[in-house]
Amino acid sequence: MAVNVEVKARAADWAAQLKAGRALADSEERLVQKDTFFGISNGRLKLREQKGKGAYLVFYNRAGEKGPKPSTYTLVPVKDAARTKRALTRLLGVTARVEKRRLVCHAGRTRIHFDEVKGLGRFMELEVVMKTGEAPSAGRREAAALMKALGIRKKDLLAGAYADMLR
Repeated sequence: MAVNVEVKARAADWAAQLKAGRALADSEERLVQKDTFFGISNGRLKLREQKGKGAYLVFYNRAGEKGPKPSTYTLVPVKDAARTKRALTRLLGVTARVEKRRLVCHAGRTRIHFDEVKGLGRFMELEVVMKTGEAPSAGRREAAALMKALGIRKKDLLAGAYADMLR
């Protein structure tokens, strides 16, 4: 499984943080995403549908704590999203649906997400992509430096997923 060190936070100053993120970015892309979460007992499973970019299943595990934390994940491309969603809904049940517009600023090995989540508001996520066998402490240090550069404060940090906030 692949590993990221992740941070999720409320965007306290969207315009300033967006400007800082874009200044750090090597490139950027805009995405429209719909995530359907399914009921499983170990970790999380979602079907991510991206407008114009296809769909894939994402299985992941991460601690429910605030601040930089490791997240293990597996991505599986899906050719027929509608059929896959129907089958998994019947098999596992749907626990949440999350719709968002996302600007991804690619800054080296880190993805800085600026998310506008339907029904919740504006947020930021950092995903530091770790190398195989690399210590999570390296990713935590990198995430902490980016948090400072982006003006992410401790009081803005979130522990869970958007799906948790919608329940």
